[in-house]
Amino acid sequence: MNSPDSILSEDLSGILDAPLCWETLYGRHILITGASGFIGGHVVEALVWLNRRQPQANVHVYALARDLEKLRQRMPWVDIPGEVTPLIQDVTQPCGLAAPLDFIIHAASPASPRDYLQRPVDTICANTDGSRALLELARDKQARFLFLSSGAVYGDNPWQTDAIAEGDFGREDPLAPRACYGESKRLAETLCRAYYTQYGVDTRIARISHCYGPGMRLDDGRAISDLLADVLQNRDIQLDSDGSASRPFCYVSDTVLGLFHILFRGASGHAYNLGETKETTILELAEMMINSAGKAGELNVRLNALSGPPPALRSSGHFNIDKIRALGWAPIISLDVGLPRLLQANV
Repeated sequence: MNSPDSILSEDLSGILDAPLCWETLYGRHILITGASGFIGGHVVEALVWLNRRQPQANVHVYALARDLEKLRQRMPWVDIPGEVTPLIQDVTQPCGLAAPLDFIIHAASPASPRDYLQRPVDTICANTDGSRALLELARDKQARFLFLSSGAVYGDNPWQTDAIAEGDFGREDPLAPRACYGESKRLAETLCRAYYTQYGVDTRIARISHCYGPGMRLDDGRAISDLLADVLQNRDIQLDSDGSASRPFCYVSDTVLGLFHILFRGASGHAYNLGETKETTILELAEMMINSAGKAGELNVRLNALSGPPPALRSSGHFNIDKIRALGWAPIISLDVGLPRLLQANV
């Protein structure tokens, strides 16, 4: 049996060492969509690690993805099929799984700007048609449903609120290039609430902020991925801006642990902000990446005029996480700890 690398095994063990009632999952059947993606894949890996560490858990893990080979490449240390049952299909199609289901974690959606700007229709369909199909499945199976949403649902930030709470919604131009992502996430959230109200489906929503860590694609178009690719290739970093835009970067194992807090302790029909509260500018991030790689003095950061699509409207601000703090979650791994782990996992 293969093993994950040392960074991933430490991250997964850190998740499972948290004082949550993991026995809730024992013997249960769990479907994860977007299983070959960044966050969805980490959820699958955490469940596989739970079964390995605690064989009595006997969690039945179903991983929905569109490509079996990509699923295997995403988690090469996992036995597929075996430890995980693959379901190879598009998320918008009805799932014909005959087995019982206790939990559905819906993480399938193009999430990087590069993907959803090129595939706006696919993005809308994954978040709306896909969510509707899975909510019907949850209704039929009487399963608890956790939807992975995004801070994009808040739109812009006209009041320049520093700590954005679950009710602080701004505007969104429905014809803007990025609207395919934020607006479809909004509608998916509304579907979750509607299925809870009308049919009693136990739905919960995680609004995820900027997430990074091992398992990220280097070509997904996000700032931290681009910076990582530059440093790994020993290229000077070219920022298409003045680098002043700030983001709150949350390490992936913290994010996944937050998902389990919502799954176990959250309230039905509710949404929870899930992210880091400390903001870092893109310029600071670039310099930290270079220093973490031990390449200070070798690589430089160069600032250029903006080219390509403009950044998202919300160029600053972080989540107010008081609501999820009440469930017992808070981010643990700071950026100065997480970046070296990211780099080490990609060497």
